[in-house]
Amino acid sequence: MPITPEHIREIVTEYSDANPAEKAVLSVVLERLDHGDDLTRRTTCPLHVTAGAVLVNESGEVLFIRHKALGKYLTPGGHLEPMDENLMGAALRELTEETGIRASIAPLLPDPVHIDVHDIPANEAKGEPAHQHADVRYLFATTGPVEVRLQEEEVSASEWRSPDTLADETLRTRVLAALR
Repeated sequence: MPITPEHIREIVTEYSDANPAEKAVLSVVLERLDHGDDLTRRTTCPLHVTAGAVLVNESGEVLFIRHKALGKYLTPGGHLEPMDENLMGAALRELTEETGIRASIAPLLPDPVHIDVHDIPANEAKGEPAHQHADVRYLFATTGPVEVRLQEEEVSASEWRSPDTLADETLRTRVLAALR
């Protein structure tokens, strides 16, 4: 069964309740759901939901990949697909699609480590106007040797970096806290 508006509402509401300082930022997601928008679809504007994965290896380093569309290093993630049953599963799917990692991967936390609403510039090549992503990010860990095989259509490089290099302060703080 695909991801439902109720599932998105439950995840965002529980996250907001646990992180009250972020309620105002996340209210736009709940407002779009109240409006009846299908936030699982990439074409839904002005906002849709995406799923992200922060992967930590045994050395405590975070995997960054260079996304071709944005031309910068980010953690893995992307748009939801009709076969996704929940947001954590979508994050894991995006992680394995973009990196080819088949090693043992397990969630470090049962709930999102962070939900970020951010602007995405227009992409004329794809016919997409400027819009926002509500990126629901989950924290995963891997054990043993990890071989990265990039999805070359979307990703051009990968690097393992210290979690201190995560650009978003809230995400960085939460990942470091979870690793302690």
